[in-house]
Amino acid sequence: MSRGIEAFIAGLPKAELHVHHVGSASPRVVAGLAARYEGRSKVPVDPEKLAEYFTFTDFAHFIQVYLSVVDLIRDAEDVRALTYGVAEDMARQQIRYAELTVTPYSSVRRGIPDKAFMEAIEDARITAERDFGIVLRWCFDIPGEAGLQSAEETARLALEVGADGLVSFGLGGPEIGVPRPQFKPYFDRARAAGLHSVPHAGESTGPETVWDAIRELGAERIGHGTQSFKDPALIDHLGEHRIPLEVCPTSNLATRVVERIDEHPIKRFVDAGLLVTVNSDDPPMFGTDLNTEYAVAARLLGLDEAGLAGLARNAVEASFLDPVGKARLNGEIDAYLAGWQRG
Repeated sequence: MSRGIEAFIAGLPKAELHVHHVGSASPRVVAGLAARYEGRSKVPVDPEKLAEYFTFTDFAHFIQVYLSVVDLIRDAEDVRALTYGVAEDMARQQIRYAELTVTPYSSVRRGIPDKAFMEAIEDARITAERDFGIVLRWCFDIPGEAGLQSAEETARLALEVGADGLVSFGLGGPEIGVPRPQFKPYFDRARAAGLHSVPHAGESTGPETVWDAIRELGAERIGHGTQSFKDPALIDHLGEHRIPLEVCPTSNLATRVVERIDEHPIKRFVDAGLLVTVNSDDPPMFGTDLNTEYAVAARLLGLDEAGLAGLARNAVEASFLDPVGKARLNGEIDAYLAGWQRG
């Protein structure tokens, strides 16, 4: 990877579509929260020790560690501080627009009042847009491992309490032992209320999970979809219906979904003509960020600056940003590329 490409990526205006709220908290933010609750949490207070703590043996271990960080979010001020810090870190990467996956159930069941939670994320969103120029929107997701009770509560939080920045409804957590079809009634209600459907599928399970997400949950984008390449009919369907994949290469390596980064199927997806977006998922936990993921994609796909700009436009196309916002961000990407090419 040349320094020129790295510099180009660093300045490239970008959108991110698959990135988790708590999982995006930087070591600085996580260490600060851990210090606040020192002695009542397993999370290290020393930021340097977090890298070792965030080394995962498998997907189940990742979920275990992730939930230990969720346990650090104990009041509305924690929520606001985390959200604002995430937005600040994103803005430094020239991320102009992000759809952040938020799991309000996890915080509300730990005792944070639902309205206080919503007020905290909204205050952080509005303040971050003023301070950094970044536009944030929310995807409220069901933590699948918590069962149908969490689905009912997430639907209530989304549809009855709500948040001005809410655009979509998702499903996260482990896929093994958590069938997608059982969540259909909740996705039906969310979609009827105008929310977009963006479940995780085909990350640690096979293509059938992706089919379930499409057929049962009305998926408009697929979170990960890593195993989709194993079913040619699914690839054809994704391409024909222009259903985007939210691809997260380093995440898949960290959770052992792929054994080696060079084995990641992203090139198969691109070669098949799918709408592929590149994302960071839980960046500090995986030792990455969106700029790093673009660099990984550039190597795996053999992209030059124009190709990377095209990848950035993919994210804009696949986003739920309004048409005016899409045109503005695409114009910014095009202007940046043109200026770079002029030298």
